[in-house]
Amino acid sequence: MEKLLIAKVGDHPAVGFAAAELKRILSAMDPSVEVGIADGADGGAALRVGVGLGGAAVDEVNDAVYIKVENMRGVIAGSNPRAALIAVYRFLREAGCRFIRPGADGEIIPRADLRGVCVSLSETASYPHRGVCIEGSVSRENVRDMIDFLPKVGMNEYFVQFAAPSEFFARWYEHRGSTVLSPEWSGGFDVRAAVSEITAALEGEIKKRALRYHKVGHGWTCEPFGIEGGGWDKRTAPLTDAQKSVLAEVNGRRELWGGIPLNTNLCYSNDSVRAAVTGAIADYAKANPQVDVIHFWLADGENNHCECENCKKMRPADWYVRMLNELDEKLTEAGLATRIVFLIYVDLLWEPLVERIKNPGRFTLMFAPITRNYGQNYGDFLTFDGELAPYERNRLLMPRSLAENVARLRRWQAIFDGDSFDFDYHLMWAHVGDIGYEKCAANLFHDMRDLEKIGLGGMISCQVQRCFFPTALPFVAMAGALWNRDADFDALADDWYRAAFGGDGARVREAMKTLSSSCRLYEAGEPTWDEALARRGLDMLRAATNDPAAVAYCEYLDRLFAVFTAMDGGEKEKVRSTADALYDWAWKNEAALQPLFDAHNTVGVIGRMLAGRGF
Repeated sequence: MEKLLIAKVGDHPAVGFAAAELKRILSAMDPSVEVGIADGADGGAALRVGVGLGGAAVDEVNDAVYIKVENMRGVIAGSNPRAALIAVYRFLREAGCRFIRPGADGEIIPRADLRGVCVSLSETASYPHRGVCIEGSVSRENVRDMIDFLPKVGMNEYFVQFAAPSEFFARWYEHRGSTVLSPEWSGGFDVRAAVSEITAALEGEIKKRALRYHKVGHGWTCEPFGIEGGGWDKRTAPLTDAQKSVLAEVNGRRELWGGIPLNTNLCYSNDSVRAAVTGAIADYAKANPQVDVIHFWLADGENNHCECENCKKMRPADWYVRMLNELDEKLTEAGLATRIVFLIYVDLLWEPLVERIKNPGRFTLMFAPITRNYGQNYGDFLTFDGELAPYERNRLLMPRSLAENVARLRRWQAIFDGDSFDFDYHLMWAHVGDIGYEKCAANLFHDMRDLEKIGLGGMISCQVQRCFFPTALPFVAMAGALWNRDADFDALADDWYRAAFGGDGARVREAMKTLSSSCRLYEAGEPTWDEALARRGLDMLRAATNDPAAVAYCEYLDRLFAVFTAMDGGEKEKVRSTADALYDWAWKNEAALQPLFDAHNTVGVIGRMLAGRGF
């Protein structure tokens, strides 16, 4: 048996993991080769893995890879430890491997003779921010596999919302909405303790790969005052008078907005309220040095800001910026370099008129155009010809068009030119309406390509973690354009289909294109579908492949099309019965499709679509 020695240069855990991953996959590619790992710059090693080797410059912020391997001898290096891991996966891709979706079954590792492998490339990621935010209904394995997948496709950040992300794990382990699975967490089960244990383990996975770790966002407007805000449920317990006194006054009353703490803003003109919020964030930063980036968001929802006489003296964005500056002072005094993300979202799209961020180097702007049209691409809507609506407290109409959203962003950029990224929702809800995933994938790819044109440094995708039914193309397209905005979408898509479906790939793609072309559910406006074209696409998919997930997807489409047909006929009872049959199928099949398919999310999206059309 031949031997191959890998030198792990440096003691960072991510470099060690990179060397271990290289060994694992090379051993699977060619079992005739005995692969070993040596510490340090071993002169006898065939491959050296590390940071700043060969032509790789050291850069903690920007990820770059340098690979120079001839006949399986040479250097695989990154500009920092996480980039060294990305470089290993990049090398393996050039050697014939593919990583088509999260999980072990998403690795396509061919058998190959390693002796003649030659790879020479030097690349720098197009954007510094290339991440994913936890959402949906998830198990610990779902999130672990997502974290593992990110560097395989060149991504570098993971964001855990909330101090304890109980909401997302509880949706799965309580099997909310399921008519089939019994709750695993029920009764007196200590959800927070379980989630804390899960989160600690996942933090280890993040740090092992040296991914940038983002945390919290939601909760700062309620948790510092003893009001639990771990999800979007209504609070049933009464508030104390002291708790009520800190809430935003809307329509003359200080109470929870819609009964939901997380959706309730505060009286930000109150000095003690701002001090409590910023103090809580500073204390969290001190206690959690493992968190690289803390998100400081105001309440969810819109048109819910305080109308008291003092708060009305400035826009919400002004009070927000004042708090950012007060937080910066606390962090600076504590000697903490923790980066803070601030959010441009709903009411905060209207920029501050008075306050300005004093220390831009501390902060990252996050643009979150949640009400945008996902049938449009940024590059096509760079200018806004209309007149931007003036700010009217709690009477704002949120922008739908990309052009208007971008115009709002430009006003913020005129007063803050620091680090920034997009926080978008392509794979949160809109993807469910694209039954072929081709429009969704192209939309995501082109949006990521064009982020540079609107002055943003990448994206963290706020998305369900199980968004791979029917395919993982939208996610892989997003990752591909974030790494290289000059990539070719069709080449990337064709390569993915070949890896996922082998010789059937081209026919599967044609079927998916046909399915995507048949529906307008993904785009803003009245949902429509072309029944004949949709059924042709379904027949094409059935004829193209016997892949088990594709076969299951055809069963799903049979039931979805029955819903569409009933909608066309305006038969409310028929719509309800066919929708119930679709939901029943989703719940019964979710366990078998669990890593791919988020039934909780899909049932919710379709239910809201039907309700919006009066069914």
